[in-house]
Amino acid sequence: MKRRTALWMLACPAASRAAHRRILVVESYHAEYPWDQDYREVLQALLGERYSLDFFEMDTKRLPTDMHAGMAQKAMTWILNVRPELVILGDDAALYYLGEPLDKLNIPVVYLGINGNPRNYGQLKFKNITGVLERPLIKRNIVFMQSIMPSLRKVLVLFDNDLTSQLTYDELFDGRPSIMIDGIQADLKLCKTLDDWKHSILSAPAKGYQATIAGLYHTLKLPNGKVADSDKVISWASANTPLPLFALWGFAVGEHKAIGGLVLSSREQGRMAASIALAILEQGVKPSERQPITARQGDFVFSKAELARFNLVLPKDIAAQAQLLN
Repeated sequence: MKRRTALWMLACPAASRAAHRRILVVESYHAEYPWDQDYREVLQALLGERYSLDFFEMDTKRLPTDMHAGMAQKAMTWILNVRPELVILGDDAALYYLGEPLDKLNIPVVYLGINGNPRNYGQLKFKNITGVLERPLIKRNIVFMQSIMPSLRKVLVLFDNDLTSQLTYDELFDGRPSIMIDGIQADLKLCKTLDDWKHSILSAPAKGYQATIAGLYHTLKLPNGKVADSDKVISWASANTPLPLFALWGFAVGEHKAIGGLVLSSREQGRMAASIALAILEQGVKPSERQPITARQGDFVFSKAELARFNLVLPKDIAAQAQLLN
């Protein structure tokens, strides 16, 4: 499929009465990315009958870093030409590049999926911007993992080297490679290449790890410099891991993928962002009057096949509320 890095227009069921009421969604990533797919669907469902939604893909998970600012400038050019009623920024790259210039315009902005500290993007001085924060549930997952692996003492957490991964390292691990969580050592490793990711998984037992958590893995580079296929990355990890493989995001869970865990979904991010957008557009709420909010704290999602493979049994209280796949 031809890479889609430009503006995409979605037909609106109520276009005849909403054509002049436009919302632009600037995606840090791309339409095929599962995270984006889910929040796009929710935004369209909750806003599409009232407004015409336009989507711009910055494509930062596939394009080299030196092209990201240029993609943001293209989005800004569209905004200046069309002047939508509201802009939604999906994830950290969009807010990083567009937050300050957009705040200077008289256009309200709502963000979603932000892992960084909003203060670092200018939140304290923003007048026209607010939104929804995302916090990977690493600490809560490790506490859960100990309930099904009582002897657990050391966990490897693997991420790629994308902006979100670096922010997780800075915000949740305080810029340190290792932290202690209820007596369990959690080591976070950022991998630039697929080879580094594979080596980390295969060598984990020799380094004393008893479980692995798959974070993000969508910008891992192949020897030729291209980005590895993310579906193949997680399926390889599942097939070759010598240790139980858990997950932080729902898209990584399933048979021939990760076992599961307390995972995040962008559907909740989209729902909360849409709610804020409607309050701004239809109730006269100013972005400066709405403090950033954190989305609901995850859902238990597991693959029955992967649980059985590692002979793991969920505690009754978790099983009762969990979504079981397969």
